[in-house]
Amino acid sequence: MISPSEVFKCLADETRARATLLIVSQGELCVCELMCALDDSQPKVSRHLGLLRSCGLLLDRRQGQWVYYRLNPELPAWVQQILQITLQANAQWLQDNTARLQDMDGRPVRAASCC
Repeated sequence: MISPSEVFKCLADETRARATLLIVSQGELCVCELMCALDDSQPKVSRHLGLLRSCGLLLDRRQGQWVYYRLNPELPAWVQQILQITLQANAQWLQDNTARLQDMDGRPVRAASCC
């Protein structure tokens, strides 16, 4: 069971908060999509995703050479509610990230290989 202090500590970093909310909004994103949306390097994005996975907020799956991330469906309802409410109340905060994601050239289709 994840505690409130673990959740908030894990989301205290802006990159992790943005990545998590983008994943919540899209259902699932690969590392390359998050690199584009966050305008950050692969090592930085992967490091933050690894922390989110290790604290139990995200799950990953490998498809070929690509890794996709999604919200852990076994999170307590209160965590999922906090994330949904935060996403709905902060669309403006994520506007640039969402726009970069929508404008991404060659955005992967889930059944196809990424990038």
